[in-house]
Amino acid sequence: MLKITNLNYSIEGRSLFENASLTLPAGSKAGFVGRNGSGKTTLFRLLKGEIPTDSGDIEIHHRAKMGSVAQEAPATQDSVMDIVLEADKERLQLLEEAETVTDPMRIGEVHTRLAEIEAHSAEARASSILKGLGFDQTKQAEPCANLSGGWRMRVSLAGVLFSKPDLLLLDEPTNYLDLEGTLWLERYLANYPYTVFMISHDRDLLNKAVNSIVHLERGGLSFYRGAYDQFEENRRLQMDINNKQREKQLEQIAHMQKFVDRFRAKATKAKQAQSRLKRIEKIKPVEALFDEHVAPFTFPQPKRAVSAPIIDMEMAATGYEEGTPILSRISGRIDPEDRIALVGINGNGKSTFAKLLAGELKLMDGRLTKARKLEVAHFAQHQMDMLKPKQTPLEHVEPLMPYDSEAKRRARVAQMGLTTSRMDTLAENLSGGEKARLLMGLVTFNGPNLLILDEPTNHLDIDSRDALVQALNEYEGAVLIISHDRHLIEATVDQLWIAKDGTISVCDYDLETYQRSLTGTRDKPEPNKANSPADKKKDRKVAAEKRAQLAPLRKEIKQLESKVEKLNQQLAKTDEALEDPDLFQKDQEKAVQLGKDRADLAKDIEAAEELWLEKLATLEEAQEELGL
Repeated sequence: MLKITNLNYSIEGRSLFENASLTLPAGSKAGFVGRNGSGKTTLFRLLKGEIPTDSGDIEIHHRAKMGSVAQEAPATQDSVMDIVLEADKERLQLLEEAETVTDPMRIGEVHTRLAEIEAHSAEARASSILKGLGFDQTKQAEPCANLSGGWRMRVSLAGVLFSKPDLLLLDEPTNYLDLEGTLWLERYLANYPYTVFMISHDRDLLNKAVNSIVHLERGGLSFYRGAYDQFEENRRLQMDINNKQREKQLEQIAHMQKFVDRFRAKATKAKQAQSRLKRIEKIKPVEALFDEHVAPFTFPQPKRAVSAPIIDMEMAATGYEEGTPILSRISGRIDPEDRIALVGINGNGKSTFAKLLAGELKLMDGRLTKARKLEVAHFAQHQMDMLKPKQTPLEHVEPLMPYDSEAKRRARVAQMGLTTSRMDTLAENLSGGEKARLLMGLVTFNGPNLLILDEPTNHLDIDSRDALVQALNEYEGAVLIISHDRHLIEATVDQLWIAKDGTISVCDYDLETYQRSLTGTRDKPEPNKANSPADKKKDRKVAAEKRAQLAPLRKEIKQLESKVEKLNQQLAKTDEALEDPDLFQKDQEKAVQLGKDRADLAKDIEAAEELWLEKLATLEEAQEELGL
């Protein structure tokens, strides 16, 4: 279906593909993974012919129809249903031809082809796809212009799915879907009869909807059979084998080099030494394989403790227009260490509820009580507009740290996961993932007690999502997450709340049971009781207690690191003074003292480093014993 041979492509001097090759068999369902910015979307543009390659060949079967999601469905007065039906150009062309063609042979061909593509059931198929993506009958008949950008993206997705291309290209298709839509798409793609090539960072989708993984790394394309978890396992095994082979080659080279160094000057051994030199030159050690570094997330811990409950609601109501509440009858409470996932179909008020908790919407009715001095941080995709496009991340932080040095400001930006070069890059030139990191860092700057994250993973690759999971599990405040990323939910929360029927209600079962209720498989066995929300909360508390046991040791290690750094700075200054060629003539006594100081500093550094290494080893052993 698709064959790429020796593809090379660079942008602004940066090489994205270097002799990359890939064969994608017909009928494959391949997930396309790689770090943000590595070139995945660029490859799709190359496949579609939107940009030319520098060199290399891209071959797609000459009779294959390729389809991809448009940026957004047009904001016209055409109905959602009509726009989806118009996406199948072949069907429209054949219907038009059927009304005008007179040649009996061609009439037969047209009607045969119409039967093959099931033109008679077009509306039913389009309606089924739209329903799966969240459009009820009323919404299917609405003008597309009435929809928000996110819903128009769904219309575009519905259109390309309806047209059934032989090669379906999808770029992060779940970004605008809720959990229900994601589950439907997962099942649809798993049963799709043709070839799928899909960019996605949704681990569950890649485990259930595809049968192979294409990995983009260091300009090359690697094909792996199996779902994402199997890919990770196979890649880890491949890295181990590769690196062990490299170690053996380097050991062999070192052994021969020792012989050469020892005997090259001896006449009796010179010939053998020369022979080994030639063998060394012929050995080309394989390149070391390693995971690329992913910057961690760091959320400041709550600055002050607040009493429970931090938020208490009784028959609360809120909305955007006075007298017209979007949500009502909300009763419940949030405690300081609660971990909550808010799920529900898009349009049912999840973001509205988040704005109410964050104080961005007023209470219209009922009661909502917040703990005294409660700090709430709210992250949402629409808040990207808060970033000033012509300012760098460092300039964004300056107003929050007006009396601190630039070094401290840079250290704070680094905690957000931005590298030194990106700290001085204008916000408008940052990637989506970098903007998300910067915004999360800004909204959580003051150590909130409650962290509200509304679709935080949309611009993050898989490794960054894992880093976010780790940061949330280390954060000691309350968390409320709105997300369709099931891995994120299962790894970080212990309660489910549901937005449905104009209210928010507490759910008494876990995510797995909720998913089964959505997919109509309620008769399946109940999940293991050991994975219940209560057990998850207990496990999280135990993990926090274990981390607390090691806190003094971590503090001691940091103090030793600081001590070694200061001693090295003193040593550098002493060495600089000793480098003065006239020192002994000017002040011999001072020169002697500096020499003694240097010797003492060297001893102190050696002792501090040795103690630091001992403490690190102790920490690693303790972490292993505690299962951290």
